[in-house]
Amino acid sequence: MDMDEEHGPFRVSRRTVLEGTAAVAVLGSIAPDLAHAEAPPLPGARDPNLSVRIPVTLTVNGKDHALNLDPRTTLLDALREHIGLTGSKKGCDHGQCGACTVLVDGRRINSCLSLAAMHEGDQVKTIEGFAVPNAAGGHDLHPIQAAFVHHDGYQCGYCTSGQICSSAGMLAEAKSGAPSFVSADLTASPRLTDAEIRERMSGNICRCAAYPNIVAAIKDGGGVDPDGEISL
Repeated sequence: MDMDEEHGPFRVSRRTVLEGTAAVAVLGSIAPDLAHAEAPPLPGARDPNLSVRIPVTLTVNGKDHALNLDPRTTLLDALREHIGLTGSKKGCDHGQCGACTVLVDGRRINSCLSLAAMHEGDQVKTIEGFAVPNAAGGHDLHPIQAAFVHHDGYQCGYCTSGQICSSAGMLAEAKSGAPSFVSADLTASPRLTDAEIRERMSGNICRCAAYPNIVAAIKDGGGVDPDGEISL
């Protein structure tokens, strides 16, 4: 039985054949041009047109550092990669763990979330600047550092530099009267109870879970009496 072109088993018409032939001819003519076209750059590939550097002078632990940085360089990367102060750790690099905490003009910040170029003229303090010079020409541990050692406020130690920097900033905030989310009275001077310290330090994660020791170290090193008053 004969099948015509309109009702055959595959329903192939003369028009379909002609259209397919034309498409093959067109694609065949442009394929060589596509093969030689320049491929788009891979994500993250270095673009020489973006290799811009700007002069930035950072004052870190009382010392000036003149740098030439990509304007996208974070303060954390400037400290670690350009100045060589590796005490500040890169943990999550998203401002969620607190391992990169440093003090800027006395206030604690996540250095992974802040651009280095923003801090020209600021006083930056890292964990390397906490030790106190002594009469013998050496250095003594800062009271908070000594308290972390005494109370074993660390295990692996990766978060410790951020914990100590954050502790110093937190104590200054509390001493100035700044309340926290758990402060019962927003107008009175806060008392650093365990709950207050835990809330105020909640941005610093210890994956080893040494939190009871960290709280004890902060209370000891910060001169917090049993009533939560800060004496230092």
